[in-house]
Amino acid sequence: MSDIQPESQAQAPAVSYVRIDADRAGQRLDNFLIATLKGVPKSRIYRIIRDGQVRVNRKRCKQTYRLEEGDEVRIPPVRMASAGEAPAVGQGLGDRLSRSLIHEDDHLLIYNKPFGLAVHGGSGVSLGLIESLRVLRPEDRNLELVHRLDRDTSGAIMLARNRPFLRRLQRLMQDGGVEKRYWLLCQGFRGSQRTIEAPLLKLSHGNERVVRVSREGKASHTDFRLLERFGDVALVEATLGTGRTHQIRVHAQYGGFPLLGDPKYGSNEANAHWAPRLGHPRMFLHARSLGLRHPQTGEPLRVEAPLDEPFEQALQRLREGQA
Repeated sequence: MSDIQPESQAQAPAVSYVRIDADRAGQRLDNFLIATLKGVPKSRIYRIIRDGQVRVNRKRCKQTYRLEEGDEVRIPPVRMASAGEAPAVGQGLGDRLSRSLIHEDDHLLIYNKPFGLAVHGGSGVSLGLIESLRVLRPEDRNLELVHRLDRDTSGAIMLARNRPFLRRLQRLMQDGGVEKRYWLLCQGFRGSQRTIEAPLLKLSHGNERVVRVSREGKASHTDFRLLERFGDVALVEATLGTGRTHQIRVHAQYGGFPLLGDPKYGSNEANAHWAPRLGHPRMFLHARSLGLRHPQTGEPLRVEAPLDEPFEQALQRLREGQA
């Protein structure tokens, strides 16, 4: 366990110093604070990092800094949730998540994340996937997200049940050892296959994060393959060669076949036209499958996440010519 040494034994909140042990090494500073300061809003955590109230080895650090064994983290006084206090998870969400579990072993959980559910709380979202599962699965005290999906993207997402396995799985992802395939509905896809190699740069406009194709960005690679065509609309499978933020959405826009229902990178005209015809205003992007060699057992693991009802309904309308 981390060695936490408060400056004062008083009941009032006090500055604390946390010595990073081997289990925490490699974790980003922001993710470490989110896990440590349970009940503190993410906006507050990012603010105390920006303000320099959080120090690592007595120095300011960015939220992306990866902690090393032996680092000393200064944590300022912040109001946390009362001991034993946990966010309430509605029965509807709890039932939905229990039905969404598609893989479980001693080290790994894989869920079929519902559309519209953020992976974590913050930015106006009080309860996300990870907070909900920590409440619903109290026996998994060290549950952590392995990767992320946009709030409006449904599909397969991995959660590690302990820190050592999390680090092994994230290294596997960094080395290209996890195959991620997505299904999307788009307009304007030509031919049967497309490969988009366009560098992506993250930009911030106030509180909004936007990604653009830019020479100054990071190398990004996506392979697109036609699965089914409905006139100018197509069901396409995207396989990620890299894992950049909003990669599929921006590469599809750049390639001239924007996702239907995408409010940020899609076509407003196409979205307004197709939303009533497809029966749902959702963004039609679904993390369909994950393939990897299990870091613990060495055995191949491949899971598929079934499409949700709105996506299936949209496909049915397209196939029957009702859209």
